[in-house]
Amino acid sequence: MEVKLRDKGRITIPAPIREALGLKSGDVLRLLTKGGEIVLKPVKVVSADEIKGIIGPAEVELEDVEEALGRDAVEVH
Repeated sequence: MEVKLRDKGRITIPAPIREALGLKSGDVLRLLTKGGEIVLKPVKVVSADEIKGIIGPAEVELEDVEEALGRDAVEVH
């Protein structure tokens, strides 16, 4: 697929490519050059809401945290 370089170096990414990559207005792209080619890579930003629940329960016991840190559990009064 070809695009035309316009004034001020602008190009339009064709809709089928934007859709295939899930790109939308306001997304950030990283521009690289590699072996004489121009490469655009989407910079994916993931919010906490998007990953909530992926790594397990949202609530943990204090003892589990202390154990994971290699510390003896400390009783809190």
